[in-house]
Amino acid sequence: MNKKTIKDIEWAGKKALVRVDFNVPQADDGQITDDARIRAALPTINYLLEQGAAVILMSHLGRPKDGPDPLYSMKVTADRLTTLINAPVKFVGAVTGPEAEAAAAALKPGEVLVLENTRFDPRETKNDQAMAQELAKLGDIYVDDAFGSAHRAHASTAGVASYLPAVAGFLMQKELDYLGKSLENPDHPFVAILGGAKISDKIQVIQALLPKVDTILIGGGMANTFLAAEGYPIGKSLVEKDAIATAASLMEQGAEIITLPVDLRVAQAFAADAEQKVSA
Repeated sequence: MNKKTIKDIEWAGKKALVRVDFNVPQADDGQITDDARIRAALPTINYLLEQGAAVILMSHLGRPKDGPDPLYSMKVTADRLTTLINAPVKFVGAVTGPEAEAAAAALKPGEVLVLENTRFDPRETKNDQAMAQELAKLGDIYVDDAFGSAHRAHASTAGVASYLPAVAGFLMQKELDYLGKSLENPDHPFVAILGGAKISDKIQVIQALLPKVDTILIGGGMANTFLAAEGYPIGKSLVEKDAIATAASLMEQGAEIITLPVDLRVAQAFAADAEQKVSA
């Protein structure tokens, strides 16, 4: 999995358009409860700044339903980043367009600009090529340092990489190196743990892992779809109904490999004070 990285670029005077994963956990009031994902991107950000680049960061945050939502504004991550690096951090309340372009153009080497939530633009998740081209206007080189989002064909990931030279950041390189070793020459027993909300964007991953691993442990929201495929009642919990047949097929293929949760906490409602019990 040899890929070009940020060390293969001469950064002095260039603008680095960096896709990070700042999708951090938040409290009900929007405040960050765990900044580990921001801290994970610091080696890449600091290296680019030290090399004389201006750094433009883009990320999604949460799952805004109907366009812009103040609760999911990237301003909160920009404020936290200010406390973690020794460099000016600016924020612009736009993803693309004249406001974002003006902010990017004014950015000087050694400075950081955080764009607004990419998912405030409905074109993001559709990998809209017009949006990807608009993003590409903001930088000279595209840096992908968001391993957790790299599997999604969105405008800020796969899309923009079609219009700018693209390299991996340190976090992405670390994950690729580890994944490459694990898949090419794994130590056994080899156990893969998969989670997240959906299985539809992980089907190919599961199929690729089945012949290589000894066990796949499936948790998180995606486990519900597998449990539904096994005939368990799921109630109002998150389920990808369109993927139940696919889950059943994967369970058949990996009958001796895939392991689902053996107990679950069941509640009357998604609330801390709801009546609940552990069901095995």
